[in-house]
Amino acid sequence: MKKEDVIKEFTKLEGIGKAKAEALYQAGYTSVESLKKVSVEDLVKVKGITEALASKIKEQVGTEEKQPQQAEVKGKKEPEKVVGGKPEVDEKTGEHEESEEEKEEKYVSKAKPKLDNQKKRALRLRRRKKVKEPEFLRQEWFRYKRIKEHWRRPKGLHSKARRNLKYRPPLVRIGFRGPRDARGLHPSGFEEVLVYRIEDLDGVNPDSQAVRIGATVGTRKRLEIKAKADELGIRILNRGDL
Repeated sequence: MKKEDVIKEFTKLEGIGKAKAEALYQAGYTSVESLKKVSVEDLVKVKGITEALASKIKEQVGTEEKQPQQAEVKGKKEPEKVVGGKPEVDEKTGEHEESEEEKEEKYVSKAKPKLDNQKKRALRLRRRKKVKEPEFLRQEWFRYKRIKEHWRRPKGLHSKARRNLKYRPPLVRIGFRGPRDARGLHPSGFEEVLVYRIEDLDGVNPDSQAVRIGATVGTRKRLEIKAKADELGIRILNRGDL
Protein backbone atom coordinates (compact mmCIF):
# COMPACT_ATOMS: atom_id res chain seq x y z
CA MET A 1 0.00 0.00 0.00
CA LYS A 2 1.32 3.44 -0.90
CA LYS A 3 2.24 5.98 1.76
CA GLU A 4 -0.55 8.37 0.70
CA ASP A 5 -3.17 5.63 1.00
CA VAL A 6 -1.91 4.60 4.45
CA ILE A 7 -1.96 8.19 5.73
CA LYS A 8 -5.45 8.62 4.30
CA GLU A 9 -6.62 5.52 6.19
CA PHE A 10 -5.04 6.74 9.44
CA THR A 11 -6.68 10.18 9.20
CA LYS A 12 -10.10 8.50 9.18
CA LEU A 13 -9.49 7.57 12.83
CA GLU A 14 -10.80 10.03 15.41
CA GLY A 15 -8.03 12.22 16.87
CA ILE A 16 -5.51 11.47 14.08
CA GLY A 17 -4.49 14.28 11.76
CA LYS A 18 -2.01 14.34 8.90
CA ALA A 19 1.00 15.01 11.15
CA LYS A 20 0.21 12.17 13.56
CA ALA A 21 -0.60 9.85 10.64
CA GLU A 22 2.83 10.53 9.12
CA ALA A 23 4.45 9.95 12.53
CA LEU A 24 2.73 6.56 12.76
CA TYR A 25 3.89 5.68 9.26
CA GLN A 26 7.48 6.71 10.05
CA ALA A 27 7.33 4.51 13.18
CA GLY A 28 6.71 1.47 10.98
CA TYR A 29 2.92 1.12 11.07
CA THR A 30 1.95 0.68 7.44
CA SER A 31 -1.70 -0.32 7.81
CA VAL A 32 -4.63 -0.34 10.21
CA GLU A 33 -4.03 -4.07 10.70
CA SER A 34 -0.56 -3.31 12.10
CA LEU A 35 -2.16 -1.04 14.71
CA LYS A 36 -4.26 -3.95 15.96
CA LYS A 37 -1.14 -5.95 16.88
CA VAL A 38 0.57 -3.29 19.04
CA SER A 39 -0.15 -2.29 22.63
CA VAL A 40 -0.94 1.14 24.08
CA GLU A 41 2.61 1.35 25.52
CA ASP A 42 4.11 0.93 22.03
CA LEU A 43 1.86 3.61 20.54
CA VAL A 44 2.83 6.10 23.28
CA LYS A 45 6.45 5.88 22.06
CA VAL A 46 5.40 7.49 18.76
CA LYS A 47 5.95 11.25 18.67
CA GLY A 48 2.75 13.20 19.34
CA ILE A 49 0.74 10.19 20.58
CA THR A 50 -0.42 10.51 24.20
CA GLU A 51 -1.69 7.67 26.39
CA ALA A 52 -5.29 8.88 26.07
CA LEU A 53 -5.02 9.09 22.28
CA ALA A 54 -3.36 5.66 22.11
CA SER A 55 -6.23 4.14 24.09
CA LYS A 56 -8.75 5.81 21.75
CA ILE A 57 -6.93 4.40 18.71
CA LYS A 58 -7.01 0.89 20.17
CA GLU A 59 -10.74 1.23 20.85
CA GLN A 60 -11.36 2.17 17.22
CA VAL A 61 -9.15 -0.41 15.49
CA GLY A 62 -9.71 -3.20 18.02
CA THR A 63 -7.30 -6.06 18.62
CA GLU A 64 -6.18 -8.92 16.42
CA GLU A 65 -8.34 -12.01 16.84
CA LYS A 66 -6.35 -15.10 17.74
CA GLN A 67 -6.91 -18.21 15.63
CA PRO A 68 -8.27 -21.18 17.63
CA GLN A 69 -5.76 -23.90 18.26
CA GLN A 70 -6.39 -26.91 16.03
CA ALA A 71 -5.03 -29.97 17.76
CA GLU A 72 -3.31 -30.25 21.07
CA VAL A 73 0.30 -31.34 21.04
CA LYS A 74 0.79 -34.87 22.23
CA GLY A 75 2.10 -35.03 25.78
CA LYS A 76 0.94 -31.49 26.65
CA LYS A 77 -0.85 -31.10 29.96
CA GLU A 78 -4.56 -30.46 29.82
CA PRO A 79 -5.87 -27.28 31.46
CA GLU A 80 -7.15 -27.64 34.99
CA LYS A 81 -10.83 -28.25 35.36
CA VAL A 82 -12.82 -25.65 37.22
CA VAL A 83 -15.19 -26.97 39.84
CA GLY A 84 -17.38 -24.56 41.79
CA GLY A 85 -15.50 -21.51 40.45
CA LYS A 86 -12.07 -22.81 41.66
CA PRO A 87 -9.49 -24.88 39.74
CA GLU A 88 -8.92 -28.43 40.88
CA VAL A 89 -5.88 -28.97 43.07
CA ASP A 90 -3.28 -31.52 41.99
CA GLU A 91 -3.53 -34.55 44.26
CA LYS A 92 0.24 -35.20 44.21
CA THR A 93 1.58 -31.73 44.92
CA GLY A 94 -1.50 -30.19 46.54
CA GLU A 95 -0.94 -26.96 44.56
CA HIS A 96 -2.09 -25.51 41.28
CA GLU A 97 -0.27 -23.15 38.96
CA GLU A 98 -1.72 -19.65 38.71
CA SER A 99 -2.96 -18.55 35.30
CA GLU A 100 -1.91 -15.29 33.62
CA GLU A 101 -5.24 -13.64 34.50
CA GLU A 102 -4.89 -14.60 38.17
CA LYS A 103 -1.40 -13.10 38.29
CA GLU A 104 -2.61 -9.81 36.76
CA GLU A 105 -5.62 -9.55 39.07
CA LYS A 106 -3.54 -10.30 42.16
CA TYR A 107 -3.64 -7.26 44.43
CA VAL A 108 -0.31 -5.64 45.28
CA SER A 109 -0.34 -3.74 48.57
CA LYS A 110 1.00 -0.19 48.61
CA ALA A 111 4.36 0.51 50.18
CA LYS A 112 4.28 1.86 53.73
CA PRO A 113 6.90 4.04 55.45
CA LYS A 114 9.09 2.94 58.32
CA LEU A 115 8.11 5.33 61.15
CA ASP A 116 9.07 5.50 64.79
CA ASN A 117 6.40 5.44 67.50
CA GLN A 118 6.57 9.21 67.98
CA LYS A 119 5.64 9.95 64.36
CA LYS A 120 2.91 7.31 64.39
CA ARG A 121 1.31 8.94 67.44
CA ALA A 122 1.60 12.37 65.79
CA LEU A 123 -0.17 11.14 62.63
CA ARG A 124 -3.00 9.59 64.67
CA LEU A 125 -3.40 12.80 66.66
CA ARG A 126 -3.45 14.90 63.47
CA ARG A 127 -6.21 12.72 62.00
CA ARG A 128 -8.32 13.10 65.15
CA LYS A 129 -7.83 16.88 65.21
CA LYS A 130 -8.71 17.15 61.50
CA VAL A 131 -12.18 15.68 62.19
CA LYS A 132 -12.96 18.38 64.75
CA GLU A 133 -11.38 21.21 62.75
CA PRO A 134 -13.98 23.77 61.52
CA GLU A 135 -14.33 24.90 57.92
CA PHE A 136 -12.52 28.20 57.38
CA LEU A 137 -14.43 30.40 54.94
CA ARG A 138 -13.54 33.75 53.46
CA GLN A 139 -15.26 36.89 54.69
CA GLU A 140 -18.57 37.52 52.83
CA TRP A 141 -18.06 34.52 50.54
CA PHE A 142 -21.84 34.19 50.35
CA ARG A 143 -22.46 37.77 49.21
CA TYR A 144 -20.54 38.05 45.94
CA LYS A 145 -20.01 35.48 43.18
CA ARG A 146 -16.52 36.79 42.46
CA ILE A 147 -15.38 35.88 45.99
CA LYS A 148 -14.32 32.27 46.42
CA GLU A 149 -14.66 30.23 49.60
CA HIS A 150 -10.88 29.88 50.00
CA TRP A 151 -9.65 31.34 53.26
CA ARG A 152 -8.27 34.88 53.33
CA ARG A 153 -7.54 36.87 56.47
CA PRO A 154 -10.39 39.37 57.08
CA LYS A 155 -9.40 43.01 56.83
CA GLY A 156 -11.15 46.31 57.41
CA LEU A 157 -11.63 48.67 60.34
CA HIS A 158 -15.31 47.77 60.74
CA SER A 159 -14.98 44.08 59.86
CA LYS A 160 -16.98 42.01 62.29
CA ALA A 161 -15.32 38.82 61.07
CA ARG A 162 -11.91 40.28 61.98
CA ARG A 163 -13.18 41.04 65.51
CA ASN A 164 -14.66 37.51 65.65
CA LEU A 165 -18.15 38.59 66.71
CA LYS A 166 -21.02 36.13 67.01
CA TYR A 167 -22.43 34.31 63.97
CA ARG A 168 -19.21 34.88 62.03
CA PRO A 169 -17.05 32.08 60.59
CA PRO A 170 -14.11 30.96 62.78
CA LEU A 171 -10.69 32.48 62.24
CA VAL A 172 -7.52 30.55 61.53
CA ARG A 173 -5.50 30.34 64.72
CA ILE A 174 -2.30 28.66 65.78
CA GLY A 175 -4.21 26.30 68.06
CA PHE A 176 -5.66 24.48 65.04
CA ARG A 177 -2.16 23.51 63.85
CA GLY A 178 -1.21 19.82 63.81
CA PRO A 179 1.54 18.14 65.84
CA ARG A 180 5.11 19.17 65.05
CA ASP A 181 6.30 15.64 64.23
CA ALA A 182 3.57 15.16 61.60
CA ARG A 183 4.07 18.47 59.76
CA GLY A 184 4.93 18.14 56.09
CA LEU A 185 4.04 14.46 55.94
CA HIS A 186 1.58 12.87 53.52
CA PRO A 187 -1.44 11.17 55.21
CA SER A 188 0.25 7.84 54.45
CA GLY A 189 3.25 8.93 56.54
CA PHE A 190 5.67 9.49 53.66
CA GLU A 191 7.59 12.68 53.07
CA GLU A 192 6.63 14.02 49.63
CA VAL A 193 9.31 14.63 46.99
CA LEU A 194 8.35 16.37 43.73
CA VAL A 195 10.09 14.91 40.67
CA TYR A 196 10.27 16.06 37.06
CA ARG A 197 13.04 13.80 35.68
CA ILE A 198 14.28 10.25 36.12
CA GLU A 199 17.47 11.66 37.68
CA ASP A 200 15.41 13.13 40.54
CA LEU A 201 14.76 9.60 41.84
CA ASP A 202 18.43 8.98 42.68
CA GLY A 203 18.40 10.67 46.10
CA VAL A 204 14.98 9.37 47.24
CA ASN A 205 14.86 7.09 50.29
CA PRO A 206 12.05 4.52 49.70
CA ASP A 207 11.75 3.83 53.45
CA SER A 208 10.64 7.36 54.38
CA GLN A 209 10.03 9.27 51.13
CA ALA A 210 7.49 8.98 48.29
CA VAL A 211 7.47 10.88 45.02
CA ARG A 212 4.83 12.96 43.27
CA ILE A 213 5.30 13.48 39.53
CA GLY A 214 5.00 17.12 38.47
CA ALA A 215 1.90 18.22 36.58
CA THR A 216 3.94 19.54 33.62
CA VAL A 217 5.64 16.18 32.93
CA GLY A 218 4.54 14.53 29.67
CA THR A 219 3.04 11.06 29.35
CA ARG A 220 6.13 9.41 27.89
CA LYS A 221 8.42 10.68 30.65
CA ARG A 222 5.78 9.80 33.28
CA LEU A 223 5.86 6.17 32.15
CA GLU A 224 9.66 6.16 32.28
CA ILE A 225 9.64 7.61 35.82
CA LYS A 226 7.00 5.05 36.87
CA ALA A 227 9.09 2.14 35.56
CA LYS A 228 12.22 3.42 37.30
CA ALA A 229 10.35 4.03 40.58
CA ASP A 230 8.93 0.49 40.53
CA GLU A 231 12.43 -0.84 39.96
CA LEU A 232 13.77 1.10 42.97
CA GLY A 233 10.74 0.27 45.15
CA ILE A 234 9.64 3.92 45.46
CA ARG A 235 5.96 4.70 45.94
CA ILE A 236 4.27 7.18 43.57
CA LEU A 237 1.56 9.20 45.30
CA ASN A 238 -0.24 10.28 42.12
CA ARG A 239 0.00 6.92 40.36
CA GLY A 240 -3.73 7.11 39.49
CA ASP A 241 -2.99 10.01 37.10
CA LEU A 242 -0.78 7.86 34.90
